Amino acid sequence: MTFYSSGQRVASHPRSYRQGAHSTCAEHMPGTHRAVHEWSSERFTSWANEIGTHTGEVVGHLLQRKRHQEQNYRTVLALLSNAKKYGRSRLNEACGRALQINSPTRSSVESILKNGLDQLALERSVDGGQEELDLDHHENVRGQHYYH
Repeated sequence: MTFYSSGQRVASHPRSYRQGAHSTCAEHMPGTHRAVHEWSSERFTSWANEIGTHTGEVVGHLLQRKRHQEQNYRTVLALLSNAKKYGRSRLNEACGRALQINSPTRSSVESILKNGLDQLALERSVDGGQEELDLDHHENVRGQHYYH
């Protein structure tokens, strides 16, 4: 494709003929977009694994959430920036807790950190699983006899 301004050619780059695909030249991107373009999932995974194994595992989950990994980079960056605020050890413990409760998301990890839950032991039931709520006998459940 060629781009003109006032009759003068200002840019040109190859056109992508694949349906739904795009082509971009890095030198035509704004500086902030160019910086994001240089990020990679390997770079984030390596950074996360340096913090701890739990952090690496949560980042692995986050990188798989959207169809294009690049769309997950800001979420991963926000998660990893918590190491500055709370410390690497606390971030890794919070990620471990998020994995234990099956909620490996940035918001869960940040909530765990904010409430200091990473510093508390995770309560487990006797059989090792999470305690299930018995909703059959709750005072607000009317039951089948109510509707007869």
